[in-house]
Amino acid sequence: MKKLAIKSWALEDRPREKLMLKGKAVLSDAELIAILIGSGSKNETAVELSKRILNSVDNNINALAGLSVEKLMDFKGIGEARAISIVTALELGKRRHFEQELVLPVIKSSTNACNILQPIIGDLKHEEFWVLYLNNSNKVLKKSRLSKGGITATTVDVRLLFKEAIETAAVAIIVGHNHPSGKLIPSNADKVLTQKIKIAGETLDIKLLDHLIITQKDYFSFADNGLL
Repeated sequence: MKKLAIKSWALEDRPREKLMLKGKAVLSDAELIAILIGSGSKNETAVELSKRILNSVDNNINALAGLSVEKLMDFKGIGEARAISIVTALELGKRRHFEQELVLPVIKSSTNACNILQPIIGDLKHEEFWVLYLNNSNKVLKKSRLSKGGITATTVDVRLLFKEAIETAAVAIIVGHNHPSGKLIPSNADKVLTQKIKIAGETLDIKLLDHLIITQKDYFSFADNGLL
């Protein structure tokens, strides 16, 4: 009996589309391998080929990872390129298992935030504006330079700031910029910008936790000084 090609399956049953629609966790081992293989033949879908390969190792991924390129090529439908793709993916999975989990820094005070930003912008001769994007545990998901300016000022696009916050899935932010002059007193422009960011964040339910002014040796915190 002629097998139905994956393209003729319901959209949610195709491995690639299923991953996009429902996420990687819902895919079976065979479906994940089928994505690596790419396509089957007129007599066998990529998923069926993947199941056949898995059956040969009792559906054990560790055993599959032990197969060489040459051994994988013994399966009809698996050429050198496909075998290499499978071996590479499994090797990456193995290395990931032994890789130390990335520890995200946690912000518990303005000093914690300063310790992240000061080494980056504290001794610069021009102004830069940076953002720390945080999750609901105040862990830093990402740090990003939003703008780079001259000796006395930098232009900040608040729309870009919150676009990146949304893309990062941040629930809070800490912003900071440096004063090459060494002065820690916030300017009127600094105060206006801080309120602009705070109000925009409230609309999007993304909280501005602090705005730091950084110099080479010290810092000023809007939050610590009651200016938020």
